[in-house]
Amino acid sequence: MYINCTSDTSTADILFREEGLMLWNIDFRDKRPIYEQIVSGIEKEILLGLMAPDEPLPSVRSLAVELSINPNTIQKAYRQLETDGYTYSVSGRGSFVGNTGELLKIKREETLKEVTRLLKEAVSLDISKDEINKAVREALDTREGDK
Repeated sequence: MYINCTSDTSTADILFREEGLMLWNIDFRDKRPIYEQIVSGIEKEILLGLMAPDEPLPSVRSLAVELSINPNTIQKAYRQLETDGYTYSVSGRGSFVGNTGELLKIKREETLKEVTRLLKEAVSLDISKDEINKAVREALDTREGDK
C-alpha cells in the first residue's frame, strides 16, 4: 500500500511503500500516456521483487486520488497489467500481483537478446572491446552501488 504521494504540475512521485522505499514517477511532460507510465512503474516493482505474489495493488480509487488523475486511467493500467500477466483481479476485492516467475524468465531472455543485439551493433560500429568492457563495468558498478 502506498503511504505518501506528492504531485505538482509536471510530475507525481510515488515515494513510500509500507515495506520500504520505492520511487517512480509520472511525468506529465512524457510523451507516453500516463497509464503506460503507471504500468511501467508497477512492472518494475514486481520484476524487482518489491511486490510479492498475491500482494494487493492499491485500489483504483486510492491511487487515483494520490496521483490526482482520473480513475479510468488507473483502471486502464491495471487492465494492461492483467493482460500482460503481471496481475490478476478478484471481483469485489481488487487487483493482486500474479506469480511472475515465468514473466521474469521471459523478461531476462528478452533483455539478454537485446544486449546481444546492441553488442553486435557496437562491434559493427568499430567500438573497441576496451570501450565495450568499460561500459559494461560502469553498468555493473552502478548496479552494485544501488544495492
